[in-house]
Parts: sequence; structure tokens; C-alpha cells
Amino acid sequence: MEPAAGRLNVDPALWTLGAAALSGAVVGLFLAVFGGGGSVLAAPLLLYFVGVSDPHVAIGTSAAGVALNAITGLTGHARAGRVKWPCASLFAATGVLGALAGSTLAKRVDGQSLLLFFALAMVLIALSMLRKPRSEGDAAVRLDRRLTLRLAPMGLGAGFAAGFFGIGGGFLIVPGLMASTGMTLLHAQASSLLSVAVFGASTSANYAVSGLVDWPVVVAMVVGGVFGTALGLPIARALGDRAALGRRLFAGLIILVAVYVAVRALGG
Repeated sequence: MEPAAGRLNVDPALWTLGAAALSGAVVGLFLAVFGGGGSVLAAPLLLYFVGVSDPHVAIGTSAAGVALNAITGLTGHARAGRVKWPCASLFAATGVLGALAGSTLAKRVDGQSLLLFFALAMVLIALSMLRKPRSEGDAAVRLDRRLTLRLAPMGLGAGFAAGFFGIGGGFLIVPGLMASTGMTLLHAQASSLLSVAVFGASTSANYAVSGLVDWPVVVAMVVGGVFGTALGLPIARALGDRAALGRRLFAGLIILVAVYVAVRALGG
């Protein structure tokens, strides 16, 4: 497929930065609305819209962009008092080791094979979003020894998946936080962004050591992500009872993109 810049007769460098900014806005919006699951579109956007040719560079770059965009979203949720910091911090801290291990393994996997794994992860994310989320829970949950023993292993596993697939891992973090602590869906989505940021930073740092991060693209994604997050936060508040419909529509989009990624990967 001819790159979009070529079809539109646009300067390639200008197209790359502009498309990366727009991609960051999309990711930032979905991160703010749906929590960590919104990061799954970052790598496909870099590959098939921005024009990054190396799957490893796309994953390493998207991990950095997602991490910084997640910080923007986390700041907004923190100001609203939705982040359960003790639980979120423990989950993120234990997941760092998993993220480093997962990203180290992913760098040794062939690029096209890695994209097939990525497409599978996208389908799993979509299916997890189709489940009816349990919104009830304890809004005043507090970290104790029992919760610590449950949070730590889940954080490690979620971090490994995030590092290997180069995604935020929110599709595991949100249900992991809810299952481990009993917190509400709203608090889990907000708290998940800390782990998304930490896992993305760990993964991108690992890729950067091997020269697999395009930093100008990262900066453009972050700039776009600020605007996407600003748009997404009020949408998240306004969805209310219609949040489930939004999640189902987003899950359908993810499945379509997963099929496209798989077909392109199989075609080399």
C-alpha cells in the first residue's frame, strides 16, 4: 500500500509529524474515556497511518507516546479524586519487572510474528470490553496486607503482557484492580493510568536502548494527546449510563483493526 503522504503529495516529514499528532489525539481521547484499553490503537496507527515501517519501532515509539499521554489523563482523574494511589502504586511497581521481561522477549521475536501476537491481544482486549463491567464496588477501598498479596502477582502479569505487546495493558489492569481490591469501575479506570504510564515508560526505555524509538514522533504524539485528553475527560463524565454502548462500539473498532493488522502481517 502506498503511504498516505505519497498519495496526498504532502512533504513526508511534515506528514509524519502531523499524522503522529493526530494519532496521539485519538489515543489520548480513548485513554481518557476508556482507561488503559484506549492505548491499543497506538501501534497500528503508527504503522498504517503515520507510516512507520518497522513493527519494533512502532511498538517502542507507541509505548513512549502512550506512557506520556497516560500521565496527562492521570492528572485529570487525580484532580477529580478518582485515583486510589496506594493500590495503583503497588500494582505499577510490581508490574515494572514484568514489563521489562516482556519487552525484552518481544525484541527477539520477528516483526511480522510480533504483529500477529499483537492482533491476538487486540481481539482479547475487545472481548474484555464486551463484558458487562461491574460498576459496583467499594469507593473507600484501602490497601492492606491481604490486598497487597493479591495485587502484586496481578501487577507482575499485567506488566509482562504490556511489555510484550507494547500496549498500556489497561484491559488487564482495570479488571485486575477491581478483582484484587473490590474498587469501583470508575476508580479502576482512573487508577489504571498510573500503571499504563509506568509500563509504557519501562517498555519504551527497553526499546530505546536498542535504538527502536522514534523520539520526534513521540513528541508529536504527546502534543496531540494533550488535546485528545482534554476532549476525552468531559466525554467520560457525560457518557454516564451510555458508557457500555460506547465500550461495545470501541470493541468493534478494535476487532476490525485487529483483522487488518493480522492480514497485513500474514501478507508480509
